Amino acid sequence: MAEQLHEIEKERQNLLIFIWRKRKILILVSGIAAVVSLVISFLITPQYRSTAIVFPAATSTVSFSEQRNAKAAAMDFGEEEQAEQLVQILQSSRIRDKIVQQFDLMKHYDIDQNDANKYYKLMNEYTNHFQFQRTRYGSISIDVLDEDPKLAAEMANKIVDLIDTVKNTMVAERTWPAFEVNKRKRDLLDQDLKIILVQMDSLADLGVVSLEGRTNMFQAFVDAKNQEDRAFLRKQIDVNLKYGAKFDALEQIRDEKIIKLEKFLDSYEQAESDAYAVFNHKFVVEKAVVADKKDKPKRLMLILLSTLGAFVFMVFALLIFDRIQELKKIA
Repeated sequence: MAEQLHEIEKERQNLLIFIWRKRKILILVSGIAAVVSLVISFLITPQYRSTAIVFPAATSTVSFSEQRNAKAAAMDFGEEEQAEQLVQILQSSRIRDKIVQQFDLMKHYDIDQNDANKYYKLMNEYTNHFQFQRTRYGSISIDVLDEDPKLAAEMANKIVDLIDTVKNTMVAERTWPAFEVNKRKRDLLDQDLKIILVQMDSLADLGVVSLEGRTNMFQAFVDAKNQEDRAFLRKQIDVNLKYGAKFDALEQIRDEKIIKLEKFLDSYEQAESDAYAVFNHKFVVEKAVVADKKDKPKRLMLILLSTLGAFVFMVFALLIFDRIQELKKIA
C-alpha cells in the first residue's frame, strides 16, 4: 500500500514538473484560447429569455355527479399526472404549428423555404428556443429564448393562451361524438314516448280509461238508476273491455320509458356539458415579461471553459508527443 502511494506521489510530481517545463507553450495556447473565446463571445448574438409559469387545473369539466365532484373541483390545482399531461400538450405539434405559423418562425430563423431539410432545421431551432418543464413545485415553466426580448415574451404568453385552445379542441374531438350518441339516444326515447302517448290518447278518445277508472265505471253502472245512463256506461264498459288490456300495457310501457328517460338525463346533461363547455385548463402564476438582460451567451463562463479546455488539451497533447519521441528513441 505504501509503495502504491509512493508511486502515485511520484507520478504527480513528475506531472507537475512536466507542466512547469512546458509552461510557456501552455500559457501561450491558453492565452490564445482566452482571446479567441472572448472575440467569439462578442460575435455571438445575445438571446433573451422570457418565462411564464402555469399550474394545471385538476379538472376540466362541470360535473353532474357527486362522485366526480368529490374527486376534483374546478378550483383545485392539478397534481403530477395533470402536470405531465400539460407538458405533453405544450410539446405537441398542435401548439408548435400554431406558433410557427403565427410568428413566421421559418423566416425568423432564416430557414430557406426551398431547403430540402427545412423542417428538420426548424425543429432544431424550435427545440433550442422553446423549453417546457415541470418545476419542483408542480407547476410548468414555459421558457422562450430569442434575439428580440419583446418577441420572446409575446411567444411565451401566446403559448399560455394556446393551452386552453388546444386542449378544448382535443376534448371536443372526444366529447362531441359521445354527445351525438347521447343526443340520438335521447331523441329515440322521446320519439318512443310520444308514439306511446299518441296511442294512449287515441284510446282515451274512444273512452278507454285506466284500471282504477274502469273499476269506478263498473260501480257506476251498478249504481245507475235510469236506462240512458246504463246504456252509456254499458257502451263504455264494452270499449274498455275490448281495449283495456292494450291501454294497461301502453301505460306500463309509458311509465318504464319515463323512468328510463329520467335516469338517462343525467348522462345526457353531462355529455352536453362536456361537448359545449369551453374551459380554462390552467392557472397562470406568472405572465412572461420583456427581459431587460441577456440570458446567453455568458461570456465569463465561455472564456473560462475555453481556456481550461485548451490547457487540459495541450497537457495531454504534449504528454502524448513526448511519449512518441521516447518510443522513437527506443526503436
